[in-house]
Amino acid sequence: QVQMVESGGGLVQAGGSLRLSCAASGRTVSTYDMAWFRQAPGKEREFVAALRRSGSSTYSDSVKGRFTISGDNAKNTVYLQMNSLKPEDTAVYSCAARDNMFTKYNYWGQGTQVTVSS
Repeated sequence: QVQMVESGGGLVQAGGSLRLSCAASGRTVSTYDMAWFRQAPGKEREFVAALRRSGSSTYSDSVKGRFTISGDNAKNTVYLQMNSLKPEDTAVYSCAARDNMFTKYNYWGQGTQVTVSS
C-alpha cells in the first residue's frame, strides 16, 4: 500500500504557475502508476495527468502543453507543474495511485485546492 499527501495548492492569478507535490510513504511511487485528478465544485472528477511505471506520461487535452507530471524516486514524490493557469483550472487536485493497469486508481491523497483568479 501507499499513503500520499498533496501540497502546493493555493491562489494564483491567470497566467501564473504552481507546482503540486504528492509525497508518498510505503512503497516507492515507481512501483505504481501515478496520476493527478481534479474536481471542481458541481462537476465530476476529471483526469489530469498520469505517470506510468514505464516512465511514460499522458495528459488530458485540456492541460496538454501547460502541465507536466514528473517523479523523483529519491524523494518518493510525484509532481505536477502547472503553467499558464486559467480560471477553469480551479479545482481540488488529488494524487492517485494504482497497483497495475488492471486496477482502478484505488489509493488517494486528501487533495489540495488550486484557485486561479482572472
